[in-house]
Amino acid sequence: MDQITLGDVTITRVWEYYGSVEMTPETFFPESSKEVWNDESSWLSPHFLDHETNIVNSAIQTWLLRSAGKTILVDTGVGNHKERPYAPVWSHLKTDFLANLARAGVRPEDVDIVINTHLHIDHVGWNTYLDGRRWVPTFPNATYLMPKDDFDFWNPENGHETVFGRGNQNVFEDSVVPVHQAGQTLLWENSHQIDADLRLDAAPGHTPGSSVLTLTSGTDRAVFVGDMLHNPAQVLEPDSNSCFCEDPAAARATRRKVLGWAADNNALVIPAHLGGHGAAEVAREGDRFAIKGWAPFTPYTEQG
Repeated sequence: MDQITLGDVTITRVWEYYGSVEMTPETFFPESSKEVWNDESSWLSPHFLDHETNIVNSAIQTWLLRSAGKTILVDTGVGNHKERPYAPVWSHLKTDFLANLARAGVRPEDVDIVINTHLHIDHVGWNTYLDGRRWVPTFPNATYLMPKDDFDFWNPENGHETVFGRGNQNVFEDSVVPVHQAGQTLLWENSHQIDADLRLDAAPGHTPGSSVLTLTSGTDRAVFVGDMLHNPAQVLEPDSNSCFCEDPAAARATRRKVLGWAADNNALVIPAHLGGHGAAEVAREGDRFAIKGWAPFTPYTEQG
């Protein structure tokens, strides 16, 4: 089992997909410099960049937490059988995610809490599964924690414009509404204390409701940052946003604030999409940051 323990909390990596996201660094991170990809290619490749094709590699994974007697999932990936007309790489997948979750010792009915750090296509997919012709909650006994600002922003009835264009089409309808109609959502604002060791806080920028989950247990610290960063190149260039950030200025401010806290508190930074070792400790380096060390999770390319 690919698992670590921080304080009283165990963290298990449960993967859905790893590989190309069919985007170059220039497209995915239009504000980043060519120098960072060239100068750091020796370690960005192969886990985070396919150097031969110049295509970014990314992981779709769920972080399974066991804390205070609860079984908690942080983000639920893309999901199977979903119609994604404007995101074909994620359309009609048939992955072994639930089997991977079972190998970690968790059945859908065992899950107590699902955390959606935000409501993008690749963070809410396994919220539901196709039961005949209906989308129903995958985790029948769970409370789904969703940021209210994202719930309102992605509700198509509210007509918000987004840099994502139609990329999130159908997501609210098939992965959010069925859970909400089942009475399983808790829409939170500003912050939400889950237990003595885990707290959700608003971290807007990537989306209006983007959030981070902070773990503080004993002397250990970690922060699950969702899409605050997609690639470790953004640690080296913290002002570099992805092309999917709704509010670029807020995204940069959030990234600097959270990375600064992590550096000052020796906290493990755990994004949603890092391949390789999945998470890292960071250090301040002038007005930027550096990778100080990697988490001990096994890189996907080295798994049997």
